[in-house]
Amino acid sequence: MAASKIIAACLMLASQTYSVPPAVLVGIYKAEGGKIGQEVSNTNGTHDLGPMQINTIWLPDLAERWGVSKSTAHKWVRDDACTNVGVAAWILKGHIDETQSLSQAIAHYHSRTPKHGTRYKKKVISILQENGLVKTSR
Repeated sequence: MAASKIIAACLMLASQTYSVPPAVLVGIYKAEGGKIGQEVSNTNGTHDLGPMQINTIWLPDLAERWGVSKSTAHKWVRDDACTNVGVAAWILKGHIDETQSLSQAIAHYHSRTPKHGTRYKKKVISILQENGLVKTSR
């Protein structure tokens, strides 16, 4: 099965599991541009993993939740599409619950620093609009 079909199935499952809009997960996926097995270094010493570019800062919490080592959590998040997308949906849901704002949650998915988060949110919204996933207001 092609990776895109696997990702699509994982996106739908994750959106249902965590009650987050599937279109937003698609927008984040397209904004991140990651791939299964990918690991990208950041300037702050962390890495972004897999299709949804999950930051390694989440690994200690995930390892504890899953009852596995950090290296096992790292491998799962990097190499398993559905685990990666599920973690992304879990992170987004946590931000939604915290901020009570889907818009702010999208920004926080990338960064809590306002200038970085706002730029990212605009990018995701633009992707949603370009792909007909949200209507533009007139």
